[in-house]
Amino acid sequence: MRVLILGVLLDDPMNGYGVRRRLEAMSADVWASIAYGSIYHGLGKMADEGLLEIVEGAKGGKGVYAITDAGRQEFHRLLLKAWHEVKPIIDPFQVAMTFMDKLKKQELLDALYGRMTQLKMSVETMGHIVDLKHHHGAPDHIRENLLLTRAMLQAQLDWVEKAVARVEADELP
Repeated sequence: MRVLILGVLLDDPMNGYGVRRRLEAMSADVWASIAYGSIYHGLGKMADEGLLEIVEGAKGGKGVYAITDAGRQEFHRLLLKAWHEVKPIIDPFQVAMTFMDKLKKQELLDALYGRMTQLKMSVETMGHIVDLKHHHGAPDHIRENLLLTRAMLQAQLDWVEKAVARVEADELP
């Protein structure tokens, strides 16, 4: 969340609502773990740390935030770290897979078919989002991020389809 907030503020100062709108325009809720309600907390915390400064005050101490030189340095550090660090994707589905042997065959098949349906809809929806962003002039790098998300969903769908056949053939679990 820190790199997103700092990155959004690189070009222009804005208030919390503006930060949220910019993240929504990037469809960050699709590819990043965003809790929009925590934006104001993050802004306040980063202002306390000297990464941001309030350039216009408002009621309750909320206002328009600008990134400081320290904030730019922190953004750059976090950005490079994210590019160079390969971390495991944490997915609750993989936890569930660990215990697939605890389900009855029909329960497992029902779950897999349900997941398959959801994944197909998600892949299709991501295709529409990519097209929509493209037609509304989103930058190519935002489109690529959405394409990566779609490819990851498609990879899981491909696995689920193969797993269904293996469960039906009593090869799995």
